[in-house]
Amino acid sequence: QLLDTGNLVVRFENDIEPENYLWQSFDYPGDTFLPSMKFGIDFGKGLNKYLTAWKSVDDPSKGVYTNRFDSNGYPQILMRKGDELEFNSGYWNGLRFSGMPNLKENDIYTFGFVFNEKELYYKYELVSNSVVSRMILSPEGRIQRFIWVERTREWRLYVSGQMDNCDRYGLCGAFGICNINDSPACSCLSGFEPREPEEWRRADWSNGCVRRVELSCDGGDGFVKRTSVKVPDTRRSWYNVSMDIKECERVCLRNCNCSAYATLDIKRGSGCLIWFDDLVDIRSYAAGDGQDIFVRMAASELDRKAKAKRRVRVIVVPVLVSVTVLLGICLFLYWKRKQKKKNGVSSVVVVHENNVASDKQKEDLELPLFDFNTIANATNNFSDECKLGEGGFGPVYKGILEDGKEIAVKRHSRKSKQGLDEFQNEVKCIAKLQHRNLVKLLGCCIDEEERMLVYEYMPNKSLNSFIFDEGKRKSMDWSKRNTIIIGIGRGLLYLHQDSRLRIIHRDLKASNILLDKDMNPRISDFGLARSLDGSDTKANTRRVMGTYGYMAPEYTIDGIYSTKSDVFSFGVLVLEIISGKKNRGFRHENHDLNLLGHAWRLYKNGKQLELVDGVIKGSYVESEVKRSIHVGLLCVQKYPEDRPDMTMVVLMLGSELPLPEPKQPGFYTERRRPTEAESSSSNPEWSSSNHLSVTHLQPR
Repeated sequence: QLLDTGNLVVRFENDIEPENYLWQSFDYPGDTFLPSMKFGIDFGKGLNKYLTAWKSVDDPSKGVYTNRFDSNGYPQILMRKGDELEFNSGYWNGLRFSGMPNLKENDIYTFGFVFNEKELYYKYELVSNSVVSRMILSPEGRIQRFIWVERTREWRLYVSGQMDNCDRYGLCGAFGICNINDSPACSCLSGFEPREPEEWRRADWSNGCVRRVELSCDGGDGFVKRTSVKVPDTRRSWYNVSMDIKECERVCLRNCNCSAYATLDIKRGSGCLIWFDDLVDIRSYAAGDGQDIFVRMAASELDRKAKAKRRVRVIVVPVLVSVTVLLGICLFLYWKRKQKKKNGVSSVVVVHENNVASDKQKEDLELPLFDFNTIANATNNFSDECKLGEGGFGPVYKGILEDGKEIAVKRHSRKSKQGLDEFQNEVKCIAKLQHRNLVKLLGCCIDEEERMLVYEYMPNKSLNSFIFDEGKRKSMDWSKRNTIIIGIGRGLLYLHQDSRLRIIHRDLKASNILLDKDMNPRISDFGLARSLDGSDTKANTRRVMGTYGYMAPEYTIDGIYSTKSDVFSFGVLVLEIISGKKNRGFRHENHDLNLLGHAWRLYKNGKQLELVDGVIKGSYVESEVKRSIHVGLLCVQKYPEDRPDMTMVVLMLGSELPLPEPKQPGFYTERRRPTEAESSSSNPEWSSSNHLSVTHLQPR
């Protein structure tokens, strides 16, 4: 009998017990985990119900990947490729599996975990009968949940177990910790150092770390708390479900082989989990996604930390007193300055040309204020030698402050009415943003009619000065380009999802990506950016502003901007970075398509590698480049609902998830070839750093 759940069962015809089966397919899941299925171990029957991947999407024979509970120590789910460990979902910590922070309460399904002397299993149930969902172990070794979308009649990826490179099992070795936001991602736990420093410097972290000072086991050892982490592999662990955390610490100290302890059930705040010997497969998570672990340390290491804290207190206390006094003086001077009747402005409030500020403009935009003379001296009185470029806002200068700090100064052009709005908008947006892939605003200068923004200086200038330059782009091998693509993606994800405000950039392009000294990308120029409230993801405007070649169709035509319009711009950037060609102005001898159309045409013909910039051939991994082109095409699809959000984009770029087929790009058009006369009179290739902006006004 085939049940509505999808379970194929064999039972006696007259058996009145509905779940009394002689045999059931749910005991042998294959590659698919369905609602009501118990994924785990039946200790009574000696049956382990686990997932086995298909050999390929077209071959259902047994593949190389398996995902199953391991009951050594405290049970956890381990995924293997053959005998090699690939991914550890972690143990059940009362809320979720410790290595799957994206497993959270939601409106699609409920889930639970059972562990007793009879059985051990994880199970989920769908909230609504109208929802169809399944989990699979893919042939590539990815744990994925899909939702059936009736409108398009296709399976859509809802969530993936593995998020990024830090989910590779034991990437940083014993006593190492992985943080995907660091570069390099691996570091040693506090109190530890690389076992093989030379290999560590070459990014081979497999040998892990060792203690700087060995444990004494004479009662002098203590613990250092590490917060918001994925706890280590629990196969070498011991647990007690009723013990409190204080008793847990005492038990650990009594055992010389105990290296760490943690609360077993973080939901109830109870239970004890103790690790022995090496700690393997630890990673950092964002606050709220991980849990605490207490790592054992020798007394001398603890004393070193205590002395460091005391030194900090000795320094901090008098500094705080001095700062408080200085702050009081500054506040007094600031108050006095505000009392002065003058045409200029002395706080970060943008005024119109009649110097009347509205209530709305008097928002909390406070930033460090630079004196005009300080900026003038730093830029050699705004000399041409210090000028870096010029955009719609005005000129940009390099400056050096008296302490030697290099800065970039955007000086507002008095002729630009648009620039006034941009000034206010940029201060509003970027003053509240902090991310390694966003340019950092250091402060501003407002002196009568002068308005300037002061940024950290980016020595390598903008991305377009590299990828579109015949000489410089030779230094941009695939590794650098891939790092830049992923960095821009993470910065955009922060703007869309992780920042205090949901920011739509609206002018993402190569000239607005700056490169620091290590060639890390920083998104800049927030003059056109807009913030959305609450759960809003889109808005519209009568005033369409941006740069041709990067703007999404729905924004250009209807004035609708959203996170998905930024995704479109990101897709254009990806294809430009890979090809070394501009979308706008792209020319090909065999057709009149733009860069998006050219990439789409190559993809459809299975020749996508022909898109790759010739100067980097031989320096790249084909599968990585093909994946990036594929993701770029997904981002530039015509309709916003077809484009992935930045969460999925970053996930797809950093993983081997199977990708959906891209649909036709937006602005997939053929152009009329210019006549010879038109070609001969065209403008030179180089232009201002701001390229071309467009304003589209609709009648009222």
